[in-house]
Amino acid sequence: MQSRAWLPDDPFPMTTDAAAAAAFPARFHDYRDLPGDAFYRASILFGFAVVLYLSWRFDIFHGVVSAARHHQWGRFIVSPAILWTGMGMLMLLLRTLLWFRYRTPPLATMESAPSLTVIIPAYNEGAMVARSIESVVAARYPRERLQVFVVDDGSVDDTWQHIERVARRFPDVVTPLRFERNRGKRAALEAGFRRGRGEIMVTIDSDSVIEPDTLLAMTGPFTDARIGAVAGKVSVFNRGEGLIPRMLKVRFALSFDFLRAVQSTYGTVYCCPGALAAYRASVVRDVLERWIGQRFLGRACTYGEDRAMTNEILGQGYDCVYQRAGVVHTLVPTTYSRLCKMFLRWDRSYVREELRFLRTIVWRRPPKARAIALVEAIVTNSRYPVAWATLVLLVSLVASHPYMLLRFCCAMLLVSSFNMLYYLRGERHWDFVYGIGYSFFSAFALFWIFPYALCTARAQGWLTR
Repeated sequence: MQSRAWLPDDPFPMTTDAAAAAAFPARFHDYRDLPGDAFYRASILFGFAVVLYLSWRFDIFHGVVSAARHHQWGRFIVSPAILWTGMGMLMLLLRTLLWFRYRTPPLATMESAPSLTVIIPAYNEGAMVARSIESVVAARYPRERLQVFVVDDGSVDDTWQHIERVARRFPDVVTPLRFERNRGKRAALEAGFRRGRGEIMVTIDSDSVIEPDTLLAMTGPFTDARIGAVAGKVSVFNRGEGLIPRMLKVRFALSFDFLRAVQSTYGTVYCCPGALAAYRASVVRDVLERWIGQRFLGRACTYGEDRAMTNEILGQGYDCVYQRAGVVHTLVPTTYSRLCKMFLRWDRSYVREELRFLRTIVWRRPPKARAIALVEAIVTNSRYPVAWATLVLLVSLVASHPYMLLRFCCAMLLVSSFNMLYYLRGERHWDFVYGIGYSFFSAFALFWIFPYALCTARAQGWLTR
């Protein structure tokens, strides 16, 4: 498989999903324009009905429920678990119907493209930062309306040398900035935000590369004056480097592509990701001081800057939407320890920003968006205590009824296989099997992360290196 021409000497082969995106015209970024979309939509609805029927009719679930009811304290868990499962199925049905309604926003044209500032913060990124910059410079965008700030946040490796080398090649576009000491990602982004002159500002992580049409795609939605921020599509760059990246490729599609497309239909994407996000510059300037000075339980916030900025923009009354045609490929962890660090950082940010969203921001949203967001928050957040209690109960049941583990795994296999229909609608690739594997991996190897994040939400460490 060939490397991208716009990433010279790229050691990573182009992934299948990236190759498909490059081969198809931009309109194929919309689900409904992919061949056979009607079949996949019908399959999802049929699969939904099948899961409900099998759950009700067969002993896969009933055996576990019956044993739990006879457990000395398990009966106190069964009813909440069944109630949450029912709410979860209704929430999934609502999300599915909203997902069917999602339409990819149009791309800007070379003639209509607004002035644009791209900010790439970097810390100990090495040669990868050069690839990130090169992908931006090579993207289709009017050169006279593009400026790129690359901020070295006090790296102690050769990151600055790579930045300088690329900046010398493109002095009319790329401006390098360097901090003498590490000050954190927010400070690096702030430097770009304050210096940028573009009407739109795009942030890209230094371990990520964008596709050629991404900048036009990310600026397109801002023709609507209600839009304050746009989330891009995040895919995995190093999918071929092991089992974990392959599983994350599917997980990203379900957690980011599916969920953000759903949230976009009511203008409330909760997090525009740091890997690829676009902001209306005038709104960023309005909230910049508050964003920089954010504190949580008395401590300065040093991570989760992407959702924090999204919350600020939603709080100003603007909509945040998802642009499926704006694609970034990002490096993901290849080891269990680094994966746990990434999820721990994400979950700590989630705890802080979800509390803030529910306390003040959701009440400023329009009635429809407010109602959906509140229902989603109730169902999503109630899964944590239910899941932990169910896991404890399962361990207790397995001790006396070993076959319960097999039944539980069969139930997980059924549900995760159904979820892969959502992945297949958008990606059309056999690697959905890694998504099924991720369901078991997550349940048995990552279950501890959110409780730990909840208990250590005040921590300030970045946990990246």
